[in-house]
Amino acid sequence: MQKKIAVFIMIVCLFTTFHHTSAATESKELSNRKTDTVQYAISVPVTNVWRLPTKTRKIDAISIAAKPDMAKWTKGLTVAEKNGLIGRTDTQALYGDRVEVLKSSGNWHYIAVTDQFNKGQAKGYEGWVPKAHVKAYSPPSGNNSEIAIVTAKIASLYNEPKLNDKYKFIDISYTTILEVVKEERDWLQVQTKTDGVKYVRKKDVKVYADFESIPKPTQQDLVDSAKQYVGLPYLWAGVSAYGFDCSGLVYSVYKNHGILIPRDSSVQATYGTAVKRKDLQPGDLMFFAHNKGKGNVYHVSMYIGDGKMVHAPNSSKKVEIVSINLGTYKTNYAGARRYLK
Repeated sequence: MQKKIAVFIMIVCLFTTFHHTSAATESKELSNRKTDTVQYAISVPVTNVWRLPTKTRKIDAISIAAKPDMAKWTKGLTVAEKNGLIGRTDTQALYGDRVEVLKSSGNWHYIAVTDQFNKGQAKGYEGWVPKAHVKAYSPPSGNNSEIAIVTAKIASLYNEPKLNDKYKFIDISYTTILEVVKEERDWLQVQTKTDGVKYVRKKDVKVYADFESIPKPTQQDLVDSAKQYVGLPYLWAGVSAYGFDCSGLVYSVYKNHGILIPRDSSVQATYGTAVKRKDLQPGDLMFFAHNKGKGNVYHVSMYIGDGKMVHAPNSSKKVEIVSINLGTYKTNYAGARRYLK
């Protein structure tokens, strides 16, 4: 009798253990499945990516507000205040850019911008952004929608396909990518990652099957895209049409044409195909380094032909076209790379 009771107890224990283990496993699987379906994206036109939340200044308040006004912020910065961004910000992210939230602190997320490659940061360019600038979303399964990439300097998203400010949702920058739902005359209905269905004017975008389907650009395509920003004031860490830094300009132009290159000039200088100065072709990237070209790379430009280059030089200047033999651009030349195959 005692043996029968013992066997019965063992069976009950085994069943209970199995049940609890199975339930725990199932719960974990469901939890993982739920995590896999939730992603994060930038939900404002442009956000600065900061080294530390404590690095912001009073002048930067408008850029970290829940609804930032980047046009007003950039126009209001003095040269000294622009230079003050060095060591505070490293890059920016655009509306709809997918990010990974790595950790949070107070009103800030520490994120990785997945489309911006930076050496030593496998998940993408890392830094801090306001929590209000990031939203969670669930990507649709089996999505085969076309994409629209903004080719205008600044385009507008509307709540209705009506060209009236009362229907405007937000302005978005060059190289912002949207998902196409359908065409409606002069408009595209687009599905945003974080704000539902919106509308954009056809003339402000180009439509492709997907990012990989963007046709290979010509050398002139790249040059023309970069040259349209001549006269735009420089902005440290900028990757938007509100202001670019040197590497942000060429990164954005190449991405607009379906080619992802590293974000920073020092990393851009180590990828692509090395090109001799005498063999430069339009669209090639030229690099400049301290110690007469032998030190650390600090600047990049795009060669446009005829011994000239287009670049975003520094906080006191605007995007410009100059001779490649001008002053320090000749003495500090450190090599060139070709990303157009």
